[in-house]
Amino acid sequence: MADTAKPKTTRKPAAKTTAKSRATPKPKAAAKPKAAAKPKAAVKPRAAPKGKPQDKVKEEMNNFKDKASDTVRDAAERGKDRASEAVGGLGKLIRDSAATIDENVGANYGDYARNAADAVEGFADKLEAKKVDDMVDDARDFVRKKPAIAIGAAAAVGFVLVRLLRSGRDDT
Repeated sequence: MADTAKPKTTRKPAAKTTAKSRATPKPKAAAKPKAAAKPKAAVKPRAAPKGKPQDKVKEEMNNFKDKASDTVRDAAERGKDRASEAVGGLGKLIRDSAATIDENVGANYGDYARNAADAVEGFADKLEAKKVDDMVDDARDFVRKKPAIAIGAAAAVGFVLVRLLRSGRDDT
């Protein structure tokens, strides 16, 4: 079994490294000088043609944004007008029913109805007098000051809208 033994390899002793040998690298062989490189010509930026496509796209996007803004503002203005008419109509309805309330329930309750009608009509007048931008600013301020109430109101309105949509769908 002596034949199967692996032959021993002889190692060369590692070269000793000294501080001097680490600090100064060995000089490399001098490189052959290459042919003189031609200097690259400076790249001139291309002058953008007049009426760049990017400018046209930006202009079209601005026009689209302006049109969309105007359309939304007009729709909000129409909605505000309809809402103020509806609230004013509700105030008139309450005022008209105050006389019936006087006869059936009593004068005190009729006075409550008239006071409620005054409040509703006053709200309709304020709603009609305000601009849409002012109303949006007021809503933003309210949400910033009282976010919990705003979230609760949004949830309540969403619940009512879903119920209305479901009831309308079930009837058909």
